[in-house]
Amino acid sequence: GIKWMSSTEAKSEDAKDKKPTAEKLERLRREKINRFRNQHRINVQGTDLPDPIATFDQLQKEYKVHPKIMENIQAAGFHVPTPIQMQAIPTMLHGRELLASAPTGSGKTLAFCIPLLTHLKQPRNKGFRALIISPTRELASQTHRELVKLAEGTGFRIHMIHKAAEAAKKFGPKSSKKF
Repeated sequence: GIKWMSSTEAKSEDAKDKKPTAEKLERLRREKINRFRNQHRINVQGTDLPDPIATFDQLQKEYKVHPKIMENIQAAGFHVPTPIQMQAIPTMLHGRELLASAPTGSGKTLAFCIPLLTHLKQPRNKGFRALIISPTRELASQTHRELVKLAEGTGFRIHMIHKAAEAAKKFGPKSSKKF
């Protein structure tokens, strides 16, 4: 038999038969991520970039960031990540190299301190395990202050070395040879 129907009925019936394909779902996901990046003025370059985060809670769920670090983030008054943090933190947690640029006060320090502490996982008595080099003492002091707040209660020891002679006294004469 012949089935008679209007063109609109045919279109609606065709739509019922089609299920979203994996490619279509991936394309929709990419579009959603690109809209999110555009909305927050996040510009990225590179391939196979991790998706940005929208909340700090995602860090614990998706990246298993230490619960104490998460508590310290909340206690410091950070509730929503800034655009630089939204993209830089996941990128660094995936072990990717990153060159980022953002205005003063945009949260760059926190954006690299969270992945740093997460990669170190837990304190160990193995000397210096991470080194942050700052161009000015003022920036070094700010970074030190933020890291101390972020690492509070985790057991990490955060030090600021600004004079080699003081470092030799503080960490021992062999420290310059050892590290």
